[in-house]
Amino acid sequence: MIEKRIPFTNSIAAITCCLALLLTAFKPGANPTAWIRINQLGYPIKSVKVAVWASMGDNIPTTFQLVDAKTNKVIFTANTGKPYGSYGPFKQTLRLNFSVIKTAGSYYLNCGDARSRVFRINDDVYAGTADFGLNYMRQQRSGFNPFLKDSCHTTDGYTMYGPMPDSSRINVWGGWHDATDYLQYVTTSANATYHLLAAYRDFPAVFTDKCLANGIDGANGTADILDEARWGLDWLLKMHPRKDWMFAQLADDRDHFGFRLPNKDMVDYGVGPGKGRPVYFATGKPQGLGKYKNQTTGVASVAGKFTSAFALGATLYAHNDAAYAGLLGSRSVSAYQLGLAKPGVAQTAPNREPYYYEESNWTDDMELGAAGLYELTGDRKYLQQALTYSKAEKVTPWMGADTARHYQWYPFHNFGHYELAKQTGAKTKAQLISYYKQGIDKVWRKASKNGFLRGVPFIWCSNNLTTSFAIQCYLYRTLSHDNQYAELEQACIDWLFGCNPWGKSMVYGLPAGGDTPLHPHSSLNYLYQYPLNGALVDGPVYGSIYKKLKGLTLLMPDKYADFQSDLVVYHDDVGDYSTNEPTMDGTASLIYLMAAKENEARENKKVQWEQGGITRGDRSAKKIALVFTGDEFADGGMYIAKTLKEQHANGSFFLTGNFYRNKKFKQVIHQLKANGNYLGSHSDKHLLYCDWLKRDSLLVTHKQFTADMENAYTELKKLNIGKKQAPYFLPPYEWYNKEIADWTKQLGLQLVNFTPGTRSNADYTYPEMGSKYVDSETIYQSILNYDQHNANGLNGFMLLVHIGTDARRKDKFYYYLPKLIKELKSRGYQFVKVNQLLR
Repeated sequence: MIEKRIPFTNSIAAITCCLALLLTAFKPGANPTAWIRINQLGYPIKSVKVAVWASMGDNIPTTFQLVDAKTNKVIFTANTGKPYGSYGPFKQTLRLNFSVIKTAGSYYLNCGDARSRVFRINDDVYAGTADFGLNYMRQQRSGFNPFLKDSCHTTDGYTMYGPMPDSSRINVWGGWHDATDYLQYVTTSANATYHLLAAYRDFPAVFTDKCLANGIDGANGTADILDEARWGLDWLLKMHPRKDWMFAQLADDRDHFGFRLPNKDMVDYGVGPGKGRPVYFATGKPQGLGKYKNQTTGVASVAGKFTSAFALGATLYAHNDAAYAGLLGSRSVSAYQLGLAKPGVAQTAPNREPYYYEESNWTDDMELGAAGLYELTGDRKYLQQALTYSKAEKVTPWMGADTARHYQWYPFHNFGHYELAKQTGAKTKAQLISYYKQGIDKVWRKASKNGFLRGVPFIWCSNNLTTSFAIQCYLYRTLSHDNQYAELEQACIDWLFGCNPWGKSMVYGLPAGGDTPLHPHSSLNYLYQYPLNGALVDGPVYGSIYKKLKGLTLLMPDKYADFQSDLVVYHDDVGDYSTNEPTMDGTASLIYLMAAKENEARENKKVQWEQGGITRGDRSAKKIALVFTGDEFADGGMYIAKTLKEQHANGSFFLTGNFYRNKKFKQVIHQLKANGNYLGSHSDKHLLYCDWLKRDSLLVTHKQFTADMENAYTELKKLNIGKKQAPYFLPPYEWYNKEIADWTKQLGLQLVNFTPGTRSNADYTYPEMGSKYVDSETIYQSILNYDQHNANGLNGFMLLVHIGTDARRKDKFYYYLPKLIKELKSRGYQFVKVNQLLR
C-alpha cells in the first residue's frame, strides 16, 4: 500500500447508513460531552480489563460502576484513579480498571454521565477471530480468487532488470494483492506468509478446516491457515525460481488507475491492456522504470524474508510432504546465500510517483532467516550468524520514535529475537529477551503519559505497528514470564477494537454487530458493496500527515468529526486512502495476534494441556471422569458396566476399531452404550505414533494417521456415533506429540489424555514384568493419597483404567472400582463423562 492519486466520483456521498449510526457508542443525552471507550470484542476472564473515559469538559468523576446488562444491577464500584489529562480532542481522560471481575457475563460501565456500550467478559471473546481474518486473505488472492470465483492476473509477467533479456516472460501468477491496489511485493508477502505459518505452528488448536486449498468452501483435511500460507509459499517459490534468480516485486504504481475489480484489471504496462505486469529482479541497485527511483543498497532485506518463510515452511511440511519440504529447504538456503552476497536493503520500485516502501533495515531479516535455518538444519554456523545479526539491531528503530518514513523499519517487530531465544542457553536467551524489553520500554515511556496508553507513532499503517507491538509484548511475556507490560499489551489490542477516540473497531466486520469500518478504501466494497470480512484497515495518522496528502477527498459527512484533532485523525470513508485502506500484511499479523489471544484464553479456561492435548479438566470443580481404554482385552467390561450403573455413574470408553469389530465384545459395547456411557475412539489399529524415547520422532505419516482415524470412526458410525457425538479422542498407548494433536484437530477432534499423578494407568502390568508391576492396592492408595496431599485434589481428573488386561494379571484393579467410587463420592466428588468434564 503506497500513497496514490485515484479519481473518485461523488455518487457515494449520498449513501446513508442507519445501521452505522445505531452501532455507535451509547451517548446519553442530546449533546454528550463524555464517552466511555471499550474493547468491543470483550475481555477474557483472566485478562487485564480497562476502559477509557474521555471528556470534552473539565469535570472529572471520582467513581465508576460496572453494571450487569441483564439485571441492570451494579456489581462493582471503584475509584476512577488519577486523571491522565488531555488527549487528541479530549480535555480529560481516565482509565477505568475492572480487572478484578472474573465472572462471565454481559456488562456496561457508568462513569459520570457517560455510559459504555454493552460488552462481554468471557473466555470465548476471541474464538474464531484468527480464522475470520483468513476471509480477507482469500479475498486478496491473485491468480484464482475464491471470493470472486474467477481468475485474475494470469498473464504475469515479464522481467525487468534481470540477467535475462528485459520483457522475458516468466510465470509468477499467484500470491496476494498488497492492498486495494494490485501490486505484489515479496517484502510484505513473505512477512505475511511467515506470520501465517508461525500462527499455525504456535497455536494450531485455534484453526479450523472449512475451505479447500483453492479457498472455496469445503474441507480438505488441512487447516485453512496452512492452505493460505501455502498460497503464499507457492508464489514466493515462483519469485525465487532457481538458486541464482530472485525477484522482489510484481507491477508498479502504474496500477493506480482507479477503482476496478482484479478480474477486470486492464491496466497497460506497455505490453497491452491486461497482458502482464513487470517482474522486478532483485539486483541490489536502485530501480525505477519511470521518473523516480528507489534507494536500494542490496538484497539482504528481501532475501532474509524469503529465507525465514521457506525455512519455517520446510519445518512444518517435513512430516507430511517431504518433497515440498525439501524444495522449501533448498530455496531457503539459496535465498540466504544471496543475502550474504549482497547485504543491504531492497526497496520497492516506484515509477510515476515518488512513493515506495522505504525500508532501511535488513539485519533483522537475516537474523530471522538464519534462526530458521538453524532450526531446520541444526548447523551451528547459522546460529552464530543469527546471533551476530541480532546485535546489529537490538531494538526495531521506530520504537520510541515520533515518526518514520513509510515502512522504513519493517517488519515492525523482530521475530528473530524470539526464534533465537527458544534455541539458545539461558545467558543468551536473557540477552535476547532484554532487547525486546528495551523496545517496549521506549514505547512505554511515551504511552504511560496518556489515558489510551498510546506510544505508537501515528504514521501510515499505525494499526500494523500497533498489532506488531502487541505481538512483541506477547512474545516478551511468553519468554520472560514478566507481566509488567500486560496492561500496555492489552491496551494495544483494545485500541484496535474500539478503545480509541472514535470508539471504532479497526477490523471490518469484527465484532459482528459492532462499530466497524463500513466504507473502506476498497474497489470490492465501493463498487459492489462486497464485505471485506477480517480486514485490518491502515488506521489513524497524525493530523499533520493528513493535511499534506494529495488527491484525498472525503465523500460523505464525517460522523466522527467531533473526535478528530490536530494530533490524530481517522475517517471511515472510501476517500481516505491513508487511514481506511485495508492491507494484506497487516491482516496477516493480526491473525497471529488473534490466534495468540484465543489460545491464551483457551488455556486459561481451567483445563490442563500437554503437547496440544487436554490432560485435565476444571481444577475448581470436584468432578472426575473415569476413562477406560481397550484394544484386545475386555475381561472387565461387563463388571465395569454393572458397577457404574449401580453407582449411578457414567464412564468414558475409548476403544479401538479392533475392539469395536471383535464379535466377542459386542454384548459389552451395547451394554455400555445402553447405560449412557461415552463411547469414543482409541484409534483403529492401536498404532504407536511416536518414539518412546524421542517423543518428537513420528513413527506414522500424516496419511497413515488420517486413514487409521477415518477407519476408526467408520466403526463408530455403525453404532450411530459420529464425530459430533464423540469429539474427544484418546491416543493409543496414551502416547502422542504435538503434531499428532495438531492432526487430530485438523480432523475436527480434540485429543485428550489421562491426568498424570496417580498409578491408575499401571493397572495393565503383571508380575512377569518385574519392577514395572504395580499391584491394585498400591494403585488404589496412590489415588487416595493424591487427593489428600495435592492442592485441588483430584478435581478435573481424567482417571485412566483399562477395560481389560492380560490374563497374567490376576489382581484386576477394576474390582476396586466400587469402593473407589464410594470413597471418592464420600469426599464430595461427582463422576461425569469426558464431554461433561471439558465442556
